[in-house]
Amino acid sequence: MTIVCEPSPEQATSLAGYLPGSVRPVTDILSVSDALSADPAETVVVLGAGVELSQALDFTSWLRQQRPGVGVILLRTTLDVNDVLAAMRAGVREVLAADDGAALAEACRRFQHQFNVAPATAGPPGPGGNVVTVFSAKGGCGKTTLATNLSVVLARAGQRVCLVDFDLTFGDIAITLGLTPKRSIADLATLGDELDEAKVATLVTPYQPNLDCVLAPVVPGEAERIPVTSTAAMVDVLSGMYDYVLIDTPAQVTEHVLAALDASHQHILLTAPEIPALKNLRVTLDMLDLLSYDRAGRTIVLNRSDAQVGLTEADIERVVRNPIAGHIPSSRDVTVSINRGQPLAAALPDHPVSLAIRQFVAEHVHQAAPAASPAASRRGLRLRRR
Repeated sequence: MTIVCEPSPEQATSLAGYLPGSVRPVTDILSVSDALSADPAETVVVLGAGVELSQALDFTSWLRQQRPGVGVILLRTTLDVNDVLAAMRAGVREVLAADDGAALAEACRRFQHQFNVAPATAGPPGPGGNVVTVFSAKGGCGKTTLATNLSVVLARAGQRVCLVDFDLTFGDIAITLGLTPKRSIADLATLGDELDEAKVATLVTPYQPNLDCVLAPVVPGEAERIPVTSTAAMVDVLSGMYDYVLIDTPAQVTEHVLAALDASHQHILLTAPEIPALKNLRVTLDMLDLLSYDRAGRTIVLNRSDAQVGLTEADIERVVRNPIAGHIPSSRDVTVSINRGQPLAAALPDHPVSLAIRQFVAEHVHQAAPAASPAASRRGLRLRRR
């Protein structure tokens, strides 16, 4: 059921005609709160154009703390950029034109996805604006799968998350999540040199409550038009808009990847129990040392950790000369979830893979505290090497 708050009964009836499933119309914010209390499984609230903006934003800010799994859709007769920005800061999932019934129906269908268990238990909330980069120098290790599932787990734990696809040529976030890209990171080229929250908000594609995405370009050649300075500035702005910014990367060190690593408070390095993947991880660790990245900000995750391939965990740690913080088991269900366009942590929260990722988040991601970034010195080193 979708809760529609609209003081005008005629407008409420009109809105209900666009919405999938059953609709519960109410005329004031207090009634929305009562309806939510009566239905703990509700995930969508539509605040009509007749609701005062200040009242709508105060309610959304309160709801974000009390029911982070509920998505609020705000309707306005005119879409003022300052109002849209204020709504995003308050936690509104989408701001739509009051007469755009098709967009409202699509947004409601997207937010009616139900989690079938309570939110994952995580550690204490991390500091706002944590930037986390997931990297592997060997393709096929499951980097995008880990990034998407980490994002889902954090979002379900009440954190506002933005998942950014920095694989600008072959990015898979959109297809992995079943999204149809209408905007992408390539649109940075049209936003000018000075980025702010209002501009960056136009790049965002909502996925689920508390989880938005910035998708990779879909047209060949667009990646070459995206300046590194723009992607770095975008990440900086996003870190002020979200609790966590998770960056998925390609399996090579590009200037954009280095910009992501520079901006990050934590580097999650993924590997698999295969000699080529372990060799590439060892090279990656040496590179990070050479560029003076803080070792305390690194966390190594072993995917397919239970694979019987003749390597023990002791063998693996001996090769990489670092402890393994996270262990993700093998499962064919991971591939099934990718093909369905739904992360395993959302579809099957009690699956062994989902539980392993939740444990990793609770033990390692929330504890990652922002550290002073030596980015300036690293950039200087790269410039001297050119």
